[in-house]
Amino acid sequence: AIPILTNTILLLNYQVIAALSTSKSTKMSDMVPLEVLAAHANSYASANGIQVERKRSDDPSNTYFECAPMSLLPNAYPKEALANAQAVATAFNELVDRVSRDAEFLERTLGGGVAEMDPFTAQLLKLYRQVYVGGDKDTPAKLADRLGIHRSDYMLHSAAEGEPYQLKQVELNTIAASFAGLSSRIFSLHRYLTSRFGDEVGEFLEINRKLVTTSTDPAPGVPENPTLERIPRAISLAYDRYVQKFEAGGDASDVIVLFVVQEGETNTVDQRMLEFRLFEDHNIPVVRMSLKKAYCAITLDGDGSLKLGDKEIAVIYYRAGYAPTDYPDGDDGVEWKARLKLECSRAAKCPSLGYHLAGTKKVQQDLARPGVLERFFPGSDERRKVEAMRSCFAGLYSMGEDATAEDLHAAQEVLNGQHAKYVLKPQREGGGYNFYGDSLAEKLREHTSTEEDGSLKLGKQLAEYILMQRLFPPQQKAILLRGGRVEGTGDSISELGCYGTLVVDAQGKVVLNEYAGFLLRTKFSNVDEGGVASGFATLSSPYLC
Repeated sequence: AIPILTNTILLLNYQVIAALSTSKSTKMSDMVPLEVLAAHANSYASANGIQVERKRSDDPSNTYFECAPMSLLPNAYPKEALANAQAVATAFNELVDRVSRDAEFLERTLGGGVAEMDPFTAQLLKLYRQVYVGGDKDTPAKLADRLGIHRSDYMLHSAAEGEPYQLKQVELNTIAASFAGLSSRIFSLHRYLTSRFGDEVGEFLEINRKLVTTSTDPAPGVPENPTLERIPRAISLAYDRYVQKFEAGGDASDVIVLFVVQEGETNTVDQRMLEFRLFEDHNIPVVRMSLKKAYCAITLDGDGSLKLGDKEIAVIYYRAGYAPTDYPDGDDGVEWKARLKLECSRAAKCPSLGYHLAGTKKVQQDLARPGVLERFFPGSDERRKVEAMRSCFAGLYSMGEDATAEDLHAAQEVLNGQHAKYVLKPQREGGGYNFYGDSLAEKLREHTSTEEDGSLKLGKQLAEYILMQRLFPPQQKAILLRGGRVEGTGDSISELGCYGTLVVDAQGKVVLNEYAGFLLRTKFSNVDEGGVASGFATLSSPYLC
């Protein structure tokens, strides 16, 4: 038996299709009890490592494992939308690299009001200047390869009722893009359930299909997800290139990959899947360490090599360092000193400081301005890349000193009662920081004023934020599980993440650039924030249609 939350016990008296379907023609003999589906899902998840680590409330020093938050069944998703996300992944990879090398652009975009109001971004920019701007061109950091493991997140959005849904970018993650490991297992779970109980859940899937597409083509179902092949392959390539350049005779016996992780990390299974796959497929050992421990344990030699005892670090993969909470000792603390030490080395970083800055919200907003993408893709042969990326942009508006008339108009709409059309975002990752609805309107009222000529003036406190068009993806029925228990059923929305991997040498020559898999996250439609690790969403899979 599996545990079921108290407020969903009554649901077990019904069948899964009857509970969620609006159709009156479904026969009871065609249905499957919800508890049977949930039991199979939990058993499959436990047998295949779809789990997260939790701290015990009575003793946080001890942990246990439980099933990861997940959608019981896959969510209907237009196959054309996934294909578009896959096709544009390599262009966004290139964009990150080119932005990271443009110090003038990063300084102009982030060095004014954003840096003044957001100390975290200011510190990243300060270290970026220190390591990469000016000075000797042949420093170890400048000669190092760049490794990118990115995830571009999208929502489906319709411009008007009855219009087809289009793919719109929510954000581009360039540091600690998580759940690549678990997403590779979730798709196999959903393939199992939709195959094992195909007749029983077919109508449920068909009802949801009609909510997202008018296509009558046969549904391809849940697609293959290559994250656990392609992401380790990219890390392996960066590792091998390091060994070839710096190790005599290509001897890799004392060369390792460093995973920088948070102290007390609970998303360990997702990370370990990448670690184990690196060793199984490529014979590459991984050492996990926090920034605080790295400061004391790792030394930077004069030739730019990083040493951990008798081991040399070839690749640094950050699963921490993306938020101020990862640097508790402050700007002069050991965590920032560790970040600087690692950055100054000849090891390939994922991400480098430039890649990290390229993924900030303010950069995303500035890239959406007319003509800015052409700065990075000036060639006539690159116009299709520009068009493909631009078609994914939602409405993005500056709240800083560079605000245009269009930006101010969007802010005025918020103040005039149209706040439901927008979301206010700071320069943060991880979920839980955005402003929606009334809290958005209150935030802008608090930090705006009206000039004598009646024009709107933005307070400098808003400079660290961007205003974004709020996206409204199609709602469909879902059953969500959290901690192995049925959390509830109801209308849900989904966000697609598309991974891309990139290896580039010091001169900007692309060695590897490919699409690397997907992640689908689903949450109830009345929940504003996203993020699985932050407790808002669940892991799911696209059921292509």
